[in-house]
Amino acid sequence: MEKDGLVIVYTGKGKGKTTAALGMALRALGYDYKVCMIQFIKGSWHYGEMTSSKRLEPEFELTAVGKGFVGIMDDRSPIEDHKKIAEEALVIAKEKIASQKYNIVILDEINYAVNLGLVKLDDVLKLIRDRPARVNLVLTGNHVRDEVVEIADLVTEMREIKHPFKSGIRAKKGIDF
Repeated sequence: MEKDGLVIVYTGKGKGKTTAALGMALRALGYDYKVCMIQFIKGSWHYGEMTSSKRLEPEFELTAVGKGFVGIMDDRSPIEDHKKIAEEALVIAKEKIASQKYNIVILDEINYAVNLGLVKLDDVLKLIRDRPARVNLVLTGNHVRDEVVEIADLVTEMREIKHPFKSGIRAKKGIDF
């Protein structure tokens, strides 16, 4: 028996998790599929997909909800603020998934959100289990939990072999953000 929708996870310490999800979205749009991406952490920073995704509307919808990267660089927000916003992102995700308007729903950086304690693992597992059968669900971010791996259909781990940051090269516009 063939499953309708799949649960796909892109995880690992290497770069490319969000990019892989966006590549899948681009492929799906070629078949007139509807895709929604909800970003759990990146919200307050500007990055290329915020602008380029508008060119793919209305078939592709990007909802950036987070307050930016948690606890790094210039983040001065209390963890409670990050938790509140991540919980709002989870509510939005539930609504988008339940609407059945989308063939693919991407929950970008949700694995980080779970790892950082911004959303509860049980809530994510329930979201996965309760999704309509035809909806493909993509979860990105490092630190995926074993419970998610167990119920996923596809898990790909990105492994860092070499990174320019370790040579003192800063993130590049159009490549990293």
